[in-house]
Amino acid sequence: MRTVRVGLIGLGTVGSGVVEILRRHREDFATRAGVDIELARYADRDASRFARLGLPPEACTTDAAEIIADADIDVVIELIGGTGAARGVVLAALEAGKSVVTANKALMASHGQEVMDAAEAHGVDLMFEASVGGGIPIIGPLKHSLVSNEITAVYGIVNGTTNFMLTQMTRDGLDYATALTEAQARGYAEADPSADVDGLDAAAKIAILASIAFNSRVTLGDVPAEGIRSITPVDIAYATEMGYVIKLMAIARRVEGGVDVRVHPTMIRSGHPLAKVDAVYNAIYVVGDAVGETMFFGEGAGSLPAASAIVGDVIEVARHIQSGCLNIVGCTCREELPVREIGDLVTQYYVRLLVEDRPGVLAKVAQIFGENDVSLASVLQTRTDEHGGAEIVWVTHAAAERDVRAALDAIALLDVVREVASVIRVEEL
Repeated sequence: MRTVRVGLIGLGTVGSGVVEILRRHREDFATRAGVDIELARYADRDASRFARLGLPPEACTTDAAEIIADADIDVVIELIGGTGAARGVVLAALEAGKSVVTANKALMASHGQEVMDAAEAHGVDLMFEASVGGGIPIIGPLKHSLVSNEITAVYGIVNGTTNFMLTQMTRDGLDYATALTEAQARGYAEADPSADVDGLDAAAKIAILASIAFNSRVTLGDVPAEGIRSITPVDIAYATEMGYVIKLMAIARRVEGGVDVRVHPTMIRSGHPLAKVDAVYNAIYVVGDAVGETMFFGEGAGSLPAASAIVGDVIEVARHIQSGCLNIVGCTCREELPVREIGDLVTQYYVRLLVEDRPGVLAKVAQIFGENDVSLASVLQTRTDEHGGAEIVWVTHAAAERDVRAALDAIALLDVVREVASVIRVEEL
């Protein structure tokens, strides 16, 4: 059994988890997986982390280039994050003939084609299971277990921060600001939470999943993303009353002539399995023509869950090295399917209006919807205020996004309409 030597670049939360797992289970991997993996070199800009993790000084460096230049290193684990220095590290490692394992969703969603091509050109592996869903196996199943299917849809709750916040808002009636403060206090949200609450983290992940599911490259820039900043306890209460739950959904669907990929708050039926995914948990719901409906559920972040996926990829690469069969699958994006414009989306919509409480308001609003080919499924007028205002909630039948937006632009100009307070898409999964 050949010893596969690994260099680890980045000793933050996930990197420390990788160190722990390999210390705990190296002997088990030899018996259970038939590979001997040695974590031989470490790099991090913060030298204090080496002693904190109990690493041998002679194996440590603050210069990642030393690991890439080490001829005895077979596999490089990149856990720097971002698309700047990390991109250079990954490309340099691949060009040096070393396989790479990464958790870098931003890199794979923005430069996936470049790094996959580099791996193929140099005959080495590039693995990235941990880039989506933390410890949840999803990249491997899409590439292997479900490859006999035509995947028709992928629906994901793939951001634990926003899922925790929406859960707190639903269960405890918290507003957005209070829920964010609680998420930050528990360590679930960064000081700058923009990537999470604005949907950008989820957009990177669904770009990766869509590329694999549909064998066609989707990049981060292709994905329209809306976050949860505008969600209020009022909207959540209406959703509950109507039998829905609001989740930040990452959606990828095969449609006629292309693919539909997007991220936004979504009302889904409270009885759907995804509606039960609460707190910091993630879930990816995959629909295939042969397998039907499947769901992958688990912790989407954290030191050990993400490290579990990283080490799993390292074991797979070690098997390939041992057998002499690297880059067996490689990039599968052989099609060029266009990504549909968000204006072409056809779905239902929840619309909450603040209006003057006087006769004829409903008729004026309904008329504009009708003039824009938007059919109305239901209407609720449940609250008035002391200032002569009323709140009206409409739910449309399936309609085109551009028609709904055109109608709302016209409705906002009515003298009886104070505010288009909320618009949320409704998916009947």
